Amino acid sequence: MNDLTKVSSKKIMLTYGAILGVVSILLSVISYVMGNVFKPHWSIQLLGFLILIAVIVYGLREFKKQNGGFLKLGQALKIGIGITAISSVLGILYFIIFTNLIEPDYFVQYMDFQREAALEANTSATPEQIEQGLEMSKPFMNTGFFAGIQFIMAVFFGFIVSLVAGLVMKRENPHAI
Repeated sequence: MNDLTKVSSKKIMLTYGAILGVVSILLSVISYVMGNVFKPHWSIQLLGFLILIAVIVYGLREFKKQNGGFLKLGQALKIGIGITAISSVLGILYFIIFTNLIEPDYFVQYMDFQREAALEANTSATPEQIEQGLEMSKPFMNTGFFAGIQFIMAVFFGFIVSLVAGLVMKRENPHAI
């Protein structure tokens, strides 16, 4: 690679972000089909996290390969966070379609799920106390709130994975200006 050629971190982020987004959506569909939309099986959650790690690491590895074997920690963070941000946006678009078209009663069903879980977990609580708690959470039962939480969590985990992978994979170019 000559000095005039710049590796496009944007292309890496878009490509691997799209891959991660599509795989994450597929895992969500699997959870839905299995009837575990509100509480996915631990194996699906673990698989999703392992895929997140793998996609970020492969994206960083590809960037490093295209960049003559060099990768700065800042580049790793930017790319990893970019991958998860793009993936999260795709997941949010899917969630909007899911809650508006596929399962329009999603939030009603979610509140019912929360009610049952609260009754099981708090055997000493009265049904009125459970209802009062659920009533307080109603303002947060909307697509915008869930989308915001999803985005923040994705970027947070993307940062952590990128930081660790970047520290392991970094290699500064001694001839860089």
